[in-house]
Amino acid sequence: MSDPSDRQEPGGPGRLAEVAAVFLKLGTLGFGGPAAHVAMMRQEVVQRRAWVDEQEFVDALGVTAVIPGPGSTQMAVYLARRRAGWPGLVVGGVCFILPAMLIVLGLAWAYVEYGTTTIGRGLLYGITPVVVGLVADAVLGLARTALRTVRLAVLAVLVLVGWFANAPVLLLLLGTGAVEVAIAHASRWRNHGAPAGVALLGTARMAASAREVRVHGVSLGEVFLEFLKLGVVVFGSGYVLFAYLQHDLVDHLHWLTPQQLVDAVAAGQVTPGPVFTTATFVGYLVAGFWGGVVATIAIFLPSFLLVAAFGWIIPHLRRWTWSASMLDGITAAAVAVMAGVTWDLADVAVVDALTAVLAVGAFVVMWRWKPNYLWVVLAGAAVGVVHALV
Repeated sequence: MSDPSDRQEPGGPGRLAEVAAVFLKLGTLGFGGPAAHVAMMRQEVVQRRAWVDEQEFVDALGVTAVIPGPGSTQMAVYLARRRAGWPGLVVGGVCFILPAMLIVLGLAWAYVEYGTTTIGRGLLYGITPVVVGLVADAVLGLARTALRTVRLAVLAVLVLVGWFANAPVLLLLLGTGAVEVAIAHASRWRNHGAPAGVALLGTARMAASAREVRVHGVSLGEVFLEFLKLGVVVFGSGYVLFAYLQHDLVDHLHWLTPQQLVDAVAAGQVTPGPVFTTATFVGYLVAGFWGGVVATIAIFLPSFLLVAAFGWIIPHLRRWTWSASMLDGITAAAVAVMAGVTWDLADVAVVDALTAVLAVGAFVVMWRWKPNYLWVVLAGAAVGVVHALV
């Protein structure tokens, strides 16, 4: 059976131009993270242009919420394909990502060139504790949704213990999902046996080319493979990505210092578009301009492929009790991992009474009034610059 979008002559140049214009606008003005992106997409695509109806938009939101990778980018990819077919999938996704990538590359260049100047130090001094408050608010909001039962809350606490014991993040996520499946269906399996065909698939790391281009000591091949892996295995949101970056790039590969990770997180927060463009900043730090470009392509590539090839099966996962339990466990673990990384970020960013006030103040403001992230980050930046100059 053909896809409904294929019956609407979706590939015309007029529709491609429309898709490009809409998603360039969203990628340029989309401050505030995934929730803000989705709200803007709904206004542009459902209310103003009627590309899809309300029900289809909600269904797409549910599908992309459980695919690894950045949810708002996957929504952009899906909606662009719905409007302009396969060419639209590529054009819409690229246009949504491109403005943030270019802005973050500029910030990374300024960070490398001027990050140690008085104003540069002031900006980072004020912004990084604010980021801690923003992440803490996101963790609290997700916990209210994800930890619906006492059992899931207990599993989350155990995952948090595992995080501080330096257990592999992917093992914590998938292991908690498997435990929740086992507990939730123990009585049924005792009576009927375990369902056939339920298995966890590992990911194989591709071999790097023998001839690699090296910049600043890290090869572009290494950058590509690392961020491609992250694009495949990161569930939840950009905040879960921060946990992986801490685990892989700070603790194991030693590509970044803890302070550089906090600065990269700040760059991802202060810019519009997908939070996953934090990868652009990291790629620039470890391998220069082309490292930033390669990291961006690698981390977003799986989202394009997953939405194109496998998105159709996601709505059915909640119909099967074992897969619904798996998703519940993974979500609970993701919240716990985000709590752990928030603690690590705070340990680096909160260095005195003023930074503590900024972190707590940002959390309270976000929790109480829910403003656009941009204004909170800019306020922190202003306080940091004033502190550095006086």
